[in-house]
Amino acid sequence: MASYSIAFAAPEAPKGYSPSASKPIDLVHLARQTMGDRTVELEVLKIFARQARQCLAELSSADQNGRVATAHRLKGAAEAVGAFPLSKFAEEMEAGACDAAHLAKMTAVITETENFINRLCR
Repeated sequence: MASYSIAFAAPEAPKGYSPSASKPIDLVHLARQTMGDRTVELEVLKIFARQARQCLAELSSADQNGRVATAHRLKGAAEAVGAFPLSKFAEEMEAGACDAAHLAKMTAVITETENFINRLCR
C-alpha cells in the first residue's frame, strides 16, 4: 500500500512553478482563461499580438506619463493571456524604468512573444 502512495503522489515542485510559464505565453494559464477552447485561444492571442505591437509604438513616442499609462495597459493585457515575461517588463516600465535600454528589452520580449504566437497560429 505504501508503494502505491509513493508511485502516484504528486511530485514536489517549487511554489508557483509551471513548465509552461517558462515560455513567452503560459499556455496552461491561457487554457484556463479560455476554458480550453482552442479557437478562442488563437483569436485572443492574435488580438493581444496586435495590441502589444500598438503599445510598443506608443511607448517609443510617448512622454513619461504616456509610457507609464501604456505600460500599465500592456501589463494587464499580458497577464490576462499568460504573457508573464512581457508582463514583468511592462510592470518595471510602469514603475519608472523607461530608459532606452529597457525599451530595447521590451521590444525584444514583444517580438519574441509575437513570434511564439505566430508559430501557434500556423
